[in-house]
This record gives sequence, C-alpha cells and structure tokens, in this order.
Amino acid sequence: MEETKRNLADVVVERIERLIVDGVLKEGQALPSERRLTEKLGVSRTALREGLKVLRARGLIETSQGKGSIVANLTVEPAQTPMMHLLSSQPRTLYDLLEVREMIEAESARLAALRGTAADHLLIKRRYEAMLAADSEDTDASTHARLDHAFHLAICEASHNPVLVHTLSFLNDLMLSSVFASVNNLYHREPHKRVIDRQHARLYNAVTGQLPEQARRAASQHIRSVRDGFSEIEQEEQRLVRSTLRLEGWS
Repeated sequence: MEETKRNLADVVVERIERLIVDGVLKEGQALPSERRLTEKLGVSRTALREGLKVLRARGLIETSQGKGSIVANLTVEPAQTPMMHLLSSQPRTLYDLLEVREMIEAESARLAALRGTAADHLLIKRRYEAMLAADSEDTDASTHARLDHAFHLAICEASHNPVLVHTLSFLNDLMLSSVFASVNNLYHREPHKRVIDRQHARLYNAVTGQLPEQARRAASQHIRSVRDGFSEIEQEEQRLVRSTLRLEGWS
C-alpha cells in the first residue's frame, strides 16, 4: 500500500514537472485546487499532497497557508549574477543580445510553423491583434514593448521546444530591454514603424500559414532590421555630438 502511494506521488511529480517544462504552468502561476488536481491526475488527495511535498523540496513550487501552491521563480538566482547585471547595464551588449535573439527566434519561428497547433495559432493571433490594437490607442512605450515581446514569446512557445522557451524566458528581462529599446527608438520614427509592422505581419502570416522557411527568414530579417535601425540611430547621435562640439569650439 505504501509503495502504491509513493508511485502515485511520483506520477503527480512527473505530470506537474512536465506542465512546468512545457510552459503550461508558468512562473508565479497558481496551481489548480487540490480537488481539481486530484480529478485531473486521477490520484488520491494523500498521493497529491505527497507529490506536492516533493515538488516543494525541489524548489519548483511554493505553498503558503490559505493561498495554495504557485510555480516558483525558477531563474531568480541566475538572473542576479554579476554577469547578468553587466549584460543588462552595458549598452554595447544590446547588439550581442540581438544576435542571440536572431538565433533563437529564427529557429523557434521555423519550428512554430512546423509544429504549431490550432490552439497555438489562436494564442499567436490574440497577441498579434493586441499589438495592432495598441497602435490605435494612446499606449505608452513600456506597454508597446511588452505586447511586442508577448507576440514573439507566443511564437517561441508554439515551437514546442521547452529548452528554447525556457532559454527565452531566462533572458526575459534582457530581451524585454532590447524590445523596449526598439519601441522607444524606432516606433516613433514613422518609416521604421512601417517596416516593423510589415515584418510582424510577414512573421505572423508565415507561422500561422505553416511556412517554416518563410517564418525563419521573416524572424531573422526582423531582428537584423532592428539591429540596423539601432546602428543608424547611433550614427546619427554621434554625428550630432561631433557637430555640436565643433559648433561650441571644441575641435
């Protein structure tokens, strides 16, 4: 009897770990109630509690009195390392980050076009439409950035590659910084904004149209275009600084 209880607890651990890895249960998200979990997993309340105890010991969930269990912040320690601080604080690393984004997002877009389900397409469609709707509203740059990032993350999740998804999630703060920079520096420039809109449309159509190579190219071209836009802005600023210094007699 004791052996059976342990086996059922192992089932609970395995199923919930899989839901976390697959991104169905996300960091900070509350687990369903004990009643719902026992129904969904087909185990007794005793076995469920044993399984949750193991998950708590592994640091995967946190439980508080009266509030139930939530998925723990799985990347809190690495995100606070000195290297992560340097990467987020040095402007020059933005270009390195965009190279990483291009590699991750180009491949995830290709896989999303190959593997995405109807449910994935619906989620991507919702993120895309939310991003478009923000254009017709008085939306601040930070919200624009988060909507932009959510669209790209939905595509990554449709790749059904947990490692890709968790790599992107691990870099979430840095990625969001780069997207915010894109929104802040490019969105208010009408020619750049039109280019970004067209690229997002191409990416959306290729992924939901299940065209893997077109999706890969669209994602890659989008990130390269953003990088080129930053470079152009940077050069403009440098020319402005030089001409201002000459005007003020510093040359």
